[in-house]
Amino acid sequence: MTDPLISNAVILGIVEGITEFLPVSSTGHLLIAERWLPRQTDLFNIVIQTGAVLAVIPLFHKRFHQFIYKWSDPAVRNYFFKIVVAFFITGAGGYALEKKGFKLPEELFPVGVALLVGGILFLVVEGWLARRNRGAGPDAERSDIRHVTWTVAVAVGLGQLVAAVFPGSSRSGTTIILALILGLSRPLATEYSFLVSIPTMLAAGGYKIFESFHHKTGEAPPENWTMVIIATLVAAVVSFIAVKWLLQYVQTHTFNAFGWYRIIVGVAILWFVIQVRPQPALNHGQSHALAPVVVQHLVPPQLAYCKVF
Repeated sequence: MTDPLISNAVILGIVEGITEFLPVSSTGHLLIAERWLPRQTDLFNIVIQTGAVLAVIPLFHKRFHQFIYKWSDPAVRNYFFKIVVAFFITGAGGYALEKKGFKLPEELFPVGVALLVGGILFLVVEGWLARRNRGAGPDAERSDIRHVTWTVAVAVGLGQLVAAVFPGSSRSGTTIILALILGLSRPLATEYSFLVSIPTMLAAGGYKIFESFHHKTGEAPPENWTMVIIATLVAAVVSFIAVKWLLQYVQTHTFNAFGWYRIIVGVAILWFVIQVRPQPALNHGQSHALAPVVVQHLVPPQLAYCKVF
């Protein structure tokens, strides 16, 4: 495998590992990365996502230990079933979308809008929480698993569907915002969002991998498994580090930084999309072949091969 392919695999693995669980949208960032890097197959993206998900399971070993050894505790049992309910809501909705032939939009414009809107929502929700908690008890008072209600479970399950339909909205971002609005602390909202997402993404990834091999046609190009393995290992390591950091970060910080990051990236994407749109011909006699020349004047030469909308 050539050096460019190795570097592409490493870059995509880093992007996936950082953004899979952080509330900034992994799908959106991968779509952005693919404007500069060679487009990968759906199987490639699914496998590296699965690697990123599996890597973070050890970070929740204490909670899984409770599910096994403290099953007799009603609070632990209810918490587990609320994870299951949210998972099934997302699974049923996702299956329905799959059967209806839903395809994820690949244009950058909706990604930019979703990132921007999500960033604004984070700032609005954090501002509302600051006012609501003024004079109230400490944030830790809402960190007990008993505060995860059935309403939260349903909202998180539906939130994952929203993220599946709108690239850039972020699965973790959408579900964390909903959980915060419904009264969970930042640490518990983050944990519950991640615990619901793990079986959701593993099930979706397993289904897609099975489908890719089961319905594989002779026309499909052979997968570069060396590149897949490198990207998956990188994504797993980076995902573990990113999630471990985030779980500690939310103990003492708000999500405002992520809100501002999403706004900046969303605005940058929308600006970029507007800039690279081909300009209409000046008159009917002009050839449409001039459009690529116009684009080259709007973006740096090294970006001139990006997808034009």
